This record gives sequence, structure tokens and C-alpha cells, in this order.
Amino acid sequence: MTECNDFFGRSIVIPVYNDPTGISKTINSLLGSFQSPPEILVVDNGSTDDTRDVIRNYANEHPNVHLLGEDEIQGSYAARNKGAQHAEGDVLAFIDADETVDDDWLETALQAMNEQNVDYLGCNVELTLPEDTLVGRYNARTGFPVKQYLENEHYAPTCALLVRREVFEDVGTFDSRLISGGDREFGERVYEAGYEQGYAEDATVYHPARTSLNALASKNFRVGRGFCQKQRYYPERFGKPGIPPTPSGDGDDDEDEPDSGLTRAAFALLSIAMLACRGFGYYYEYAFGEKRDDVPAPTR
Repeated sequence: MTECNDFFGRSIVIPVYNDPTGISKTINSLLGSFQSPPEILVVDNGSTDDTRDVIRNYANEHPNVHLLGEDEIQGSYAARNKGAQHAEGDVLAFIDADETVDDDWLETALQAMNEQNVDYLGCNVELTLPEDTLVGRYNARTGFPVKQYLENEHYAPTCALLVRREVFEDVGTFDSRLISGGDREFGERVYEAGYEQGYAEDATVYHPARTSLNALASKNFRVGRGFCQKQRYYPERFGKPGIPPTPSGDGDDDEDEPDSGLTRAAFALLSIAMLACRGFGYYYEYAFGEKRDDVPAPTR
């Protein structure tokens, strides 16, 4: 395993689609966090607004910021693969547009990676509330228990993930055929290949919670579709298509129960609704989805 004791040899990959404000916030956060800036690869996934122009302006002003385009395959995993393909670092860090980081996020994560002697590292994700809505508070309570993901399912979300380059060279890239769940599929592949995985509690990434019912429902619908796709491509690992997974209850924690009985009741209804959205997504994909022969399987 190659050690990375300083910031040299590290790259940050950020996929983005139609989010000029979010990517500006993320790049500004990164540029203000390092004395010796890392390589920042921003991959525009075929945006139809001015997102690419915004990134280009940053790239023109900052030599460590690079604009890449993934216009052939629509999907965040394809965009991450494009970034990984062009990255020069020995350690690749993945975050999402609209996120911000602590000033010492990357330094802390790299230190944890070396101290734990791991090849794959998940970071702490703290959900923030852009606006105080019931849906936002529900999402903040139920989202991204990264430590549990690693312990129980052997993956970390790609919004806060560090991976050594040699891992990609061995197990292959993210599966860009998947609309959702590619982070779990990749993480399990890494685990099955024998690579050590770790978690950095003190390396924090800040992710805005989804504050509207439509945004949260769309996300859960996409998650349902993604699981059915994983069964379609990996039935030996995820089960036969047509049999949906047992609800996991990710993020539920009795210690975080809201004080108000009315709020608890609303959260319970939201949980049922989001589970239904996942089910609708699953069976929509099962009924209408097809194998994507136009998109390559993961490659080394």
C-alpha cells in the first residue's frame, strides 16, 4: 500500500450537473482550505445551463482546478470515472457539488487513512439545513450514517470517500450503468477483493439536506431503481430481480427522536412515504428498465 504523508499525490473529483451555484460553493470551500492546494477535477456531466462556464472561469484563475466533461454517459458514476481516469494523485477523494468541507478535512482524512492502514476511507457527513422545513429535518435525521454503512454493508457514499489509485487498478471503476447504488456496489467489490476499509470521524463533509418533499421522493425513487439495476447486473450478490430488498431503516436512531409527538407522527408518515417511493422506483425499473448495452461494465 502506498502511503501519502502530505498533500502531494492527491486529487479531488467532483461530478456536477446543472448546478452552477452548488459547484461554486464547493470549489470556494476547497480553495479556502489548503495552503498547498490539491488537484481539483470538476467533471461536468452534460449540463445544459452555465455550469460549465462557471467551472471554466475557476480553471482559468486557479491552476489546480481542471474542467473535464462527460457528455456521452449521463450519470454521476460515469462522471466520477472520468475524473479518476484523468487524476494524477495516488489518493483520489470524491465529494459532491454543493458540499463544503472543514479546513483540515483532507489532511485529517489522509492522516486517518495512514494511521488505520486502509485503502478505502469514508468520512463523516454532516447534513445541514439550507432552510428549516419538516422534510429537511427528517432528512437530516435519517441520512448518511457512514460508520454503519461501512460496518454493515462495506461501503461509504461517494459524497465523502477516499480511495487509493491501486484499488481502481485492481477492482475496476464505478459501474456507470447504475442510476443509484454504485457506491455500495463498488465498496462491496473493494471489500471482497481484500482491501482494508476505514472511517474518519473527524474528517467532516457538509452536505445540504433535501428540504422539499419532491426532492426527497425523487431521491428515494432513484434509490429503488438503482437496487433493481444492481440485481439485474449482479444477481449473485444482490438477489434475483423481482424480489425487492428488506427495508434497512438506515439512519433511524432512538436517541434522535423528536420531542414533539406531532413531529414524530409526521416523521413516521414520511418514512412510510419514502419507503413507498423506493418500492415504486424498484418496480418501475423492474417493469420498464433494460440492461444498458450502450454503457460499458466496470473496467480496470
